[in-house]
Amino acid sequence: MSSGTADLPNLTPNQINALVVLMVEARELTNAELRELAGFALTGKDNEKLVKLGLVETDRSHRPFSHELTDEGWRVARRLHRGTPPRAGGSASRSLFTLLGNLDRALERLRVSHADFFTRTAAEPAPAAEGGATPTAEAAPPTAGGGEVAELVRAAYRELAPTPGAWVGLADLRDRLDGTDRAAVDDALRALVRQDGVRIIPVANTKSLTARDRAAAVRIGDEDSHTLSIGAA
Repeated sequence: MSSGTADLPNLTPNQINALVVLMVEARELTNAELRELAGFALTGKDNEKLVKLGLVETDRSHRPFSHELTDEGWRVARRLHRGTPPRAGGSASRSLFTLLGNLDRALERLRVSHADFFTRTAAEPAPAAEGGATPTAEAAPPTAGGGEVAELVRAAYRELAPTPGAWVGLADLRDRLDGTDRAAVDDALRALVRQDGVRIIPVANTKSLTARDRAAAVRIGDEDSHTLSIGAA
């Protein structure tokens, strides 16, 4: 990598490809799945280096082995394009870095995290069946304004929190708001956090976060937050 990106490790094309595929899938992948998706398995020195650098966690308790990005792996994968593509990767690596750079700029403009984007992309609902079937009322996103969505958030929080001020995970909150427009909920959360008694913060122990937690996070400022507290009015 270039001298201006000293915090990025020097990686081979295969190691870079592994990080990118794990980021795009946003889940744990076995070597069999990696072969099917990308044409290679993460084994040998490539696997050893990524684990040693703390970028990937490998579960060797079963076969085929499975791999998942750590928090540091997510950070590096998001910033790969800021380095210099490895020469051994040729035009393929240069093209990949160009794509990653444009993706990063687009998500920054949209205020959407990489984990949120890739998980939501994988979970998009299937298109309606042929024959003109219309979505049910339950599946249609509500058209409520920002204030109404904020009240929906407060109501869902009250249903989940054992006491006012208790911490509630955004993953559980979003389950209660299933069917409500994701962007509207995010906007409501960002508005609520400016109100007295409302706190939305990241989970301190990031290793405890599941893929579901990361997917449910809301981007506030320059970090993803995962848990909500609303005190008594």
